Amino acid sequence: MSASTIEPLRWLGDSLELLDQRRLPAEETYLAYRDAEGVAAAIRTMVVRGAPAIGIAAAYGMALAAQRIGDTRSAAIDWEEALAPALQILAAARPTAVNLFWALAQAREIIRVGGAVAPHLAAWAVRIHREDIANNHRIGAFGATLIAARSNVYTHCNAGALATGGYGTALGVIRSAFAAGNIEHVYAGETRPWWQGARLTSWELLRERIPVTLCTEGAAGWVLQQKNIRWIIVGADRIAANGDVANKIGTYNLAILARHHGVKMMVAAPTSTFDLTLASGAEIPIEQRAAAEITQLHGADLAPPDCDAINPAFDITPAALIDAIVTEFGVIERPSGATIARHFADGRAGQSD
Repeated sequence: MSASTIEPLRWLGDSLELLDQRRLPAEETYLAYRDAEGVAAAIRTMVVRGAPAIGIAAAYGMALAAQRIGDTRSAAIDWEEALAPALQILAAARPTAVNLFWALAQAREIIRVGGAVAPHLAAWAVRIHREDIANNHRIGAFGATLIAARSNVYTHCNAGALATGGYGTALGVIRSAFAAGNIEHVYAGETRPWWQGARLTSWELLRERIPVTLCTEGAAGWVLQQKNIRWIIVGADRIAANGDVANKIGTYNLAILARHHGVKMMVAAPTSTFDLTLASGAEIPIEQRAAAEITQLHGADLAPPDCDAINPAFDITPAALIDAIVTEFGVIERPSGATIARHFADGRAGQSD
C-alpha cells in the first residue's frame, strides 16, 4: 500500500500483521492478530504506536471482531450489542491519541447502519489506511514548501512511516524536503524512555540515506545553538481547537528552546488528529505510564528500588509557541481557534468541489 519500503501494518483479509516496533532496529518481526483483544494489547504494549497508526490498527481490530462474530453466529446478529465489547477494549488501550477515538467513532456509524457489517468494516479499514498514506504525502509536500534550501532540522520521537499508515507526518515533511534538495542534515533526539528517536527515527532515515545525527535530550539546546537548525519538526497525538498540541513528552521543552534560539516550530499531522470538541490543551488527557519504564532497563534497576518516579507519555505545547501546523489541507500559520476553523472550512470546501 505504501510507496515507502516500511510497512508498519499489513492487512491479510482475515488477520492483521504489525511490525513489532519494540524490537527495532535489531530485529524486523511481524506479529499476527486475529481479534480486537489482541490488537488492543498491541496498542497498549507499544507493538504499534503513533497516533495515525493506532487509529488504523483499531479500525482493523473492529473488522476482525466483526469477522469473528460473523463466523460463529448463524442467526441474525445485533451488531451494536455484539461489537460493544470490542469497541470498549480498543477505546481503553491508550487515552491520548485522538485518532484511536476518531476511528472508533466511524466504526460505530458503520455498525449503526447495519447490513453487511463485517465486509463494510474491513473495506473501510483498508480505505482509511490508504487515505492516511495519501494524506502523509500531501502533508510532506505542503511542509516541504516552508523549508529553505540547505537547512538543518531537528525532530523528536518518531512521526515517520512507523507511526502512520506509511511515509510519515514529520518524517514525511523531512522526506519530501530532502528529496527537493532543501534539507542537508537531520538531528534526532533520543526520546526517552522508549527511545523512539534512537531506535526508530534514525533507522528510518538511515534506510533512505538521509543524513541523521542522534543526540541526547539534554543536548537539544546546544544543538539548536551550534548547528544552525532552521526548524523543529514534530508530529502530534491530539490537537485542540485553539491549536494547543499534545505530543511526545519533551516537545514542550523543545518549543521553548526554539523560541529562545529563533528556530521555527512545525507540527505535521492529519486533520484526524484534531479534536475540535476540546477548547484547549488543558482538556487533553495525558497518559501516565508505569514508573518502571524510567526506573528500570530490561528489568535491571537504574534508580534505587524505593525511588518515586513520574512518567507522563505526552505534554502540551501551547499554540503560541508553534509557527505552523501542516495538514493534508495545507499550512496553518500562527495557529489559533480562528485560523484552524478557517483551515477546516476551506479544506472541506475544497474536497466538495
